[in-house]
Amino acid sequence: MHGRVTGPVYAIYYPILAAIGVPVNLVAIVILSRGRCGLSRCITRYLVSMAVTDLLVVITAVIFNRIIGIYFPVSFLSLTPACTFSAVLIYAVTESSVWLTVAFTFDRFVAICCQKLKTKYCTEKTAAVVIGTVCLLSCLKSVPWYFMYEPLYKINNVPWFCNIKSSFYTSFAWAAYDWFARILNPVLPFLLIFLLNALTVRHILAASRLRFSNNGENQSDPEMENRRKSIVLLFAISGSFILLWMTYVVDFLYVKITNESYFTGVNFNDPKFILQELGFMLQLLSCCTNTCIYAVTQTKFREELKNVVKYLRNRIIKFVN
Repeated sequence: MHGRVTGPVYAIYYPILAAIGVPVNLVAIVILSRGRCGLSRCITRYLVSMAVTDLLVVITAVIFNRIIGIYFPVSFLSLTPACTFSAVLIYAVTESSVWLTVAFTFDRFVAICCQKLKTKYCTEKTAAVVIGTVCLLSCLKSVPWYFMYEPLYKINNVPWFCNIKSSFYTSFAWAAYDWFARILNPVLPFLLIFLLNALTVRHILAASRLRFSNNGENQSDPEMENRRKSIVLLFAISGSFILLWMTYVVDFLYVKITNESYFTGVNFNDPKFILQELGFMLQLLSCCTNTCIYAVTQTKFREELKNVVKYLRNRIIKFVN
């Protein structure tokens, strides 16, 4: 893959991603907030919060960072305070998005595998507390990144652009925090989602075998039928997360194992740069997939989506006429 090919790819990819990501997440927020998709309030809370954080990731990481960086390399966001705050905001909303996916996966694990804990944990109130805690801790964890940057240069005492401080590469404290931050995101969430899904699958298979041995045939019951939709939604969301974050995790492990540094410049011809950018591209794509998953797996969501489309179509026709 050559630079003259990959450069335009990035320049085209991110605007398309933003053009899709913003409306689909807004639609998901509106439809899910109406509470007419046949999902419990607990699940709805998690899905709405995930859509909100995914929307914020698209706005901050895709629009403010990638698109403006490509098409408007010198702007207000190029000022050191602005780009530093933008970087911290991107870390915070990405962290929130990832850990809300973990929280949703754990909630569904409890609902399916831990019947005694289900009535106490899988409630709307608990979901609200978990969501608030995840977002608060994600913001607090991202604050140290603010002190990682310094101005690249100054013009008339005005600091421009963000340059990583040299102490970041030499300080033991920064090295420890970098490891801590990278393990908390994406390594630990990646492993937790994989583990929780594996335990859920094992529980489902064991319950199916037990029911078959007791009844002599594979009979379905209303409870299992209700669980099925929840299970399909869980596996679709968490499976999508694992697949789209896989490249990012591989790149992280490669950098740490080989003791190399992340690319801070642009070199479209370097395979390591391409791997790093591909990881970012797929990671950001994960913020646009959940609405498609809802539409594929949830019948009532599709019905609500059709109603929204019809409403918008009628409003446009009325406005034009």
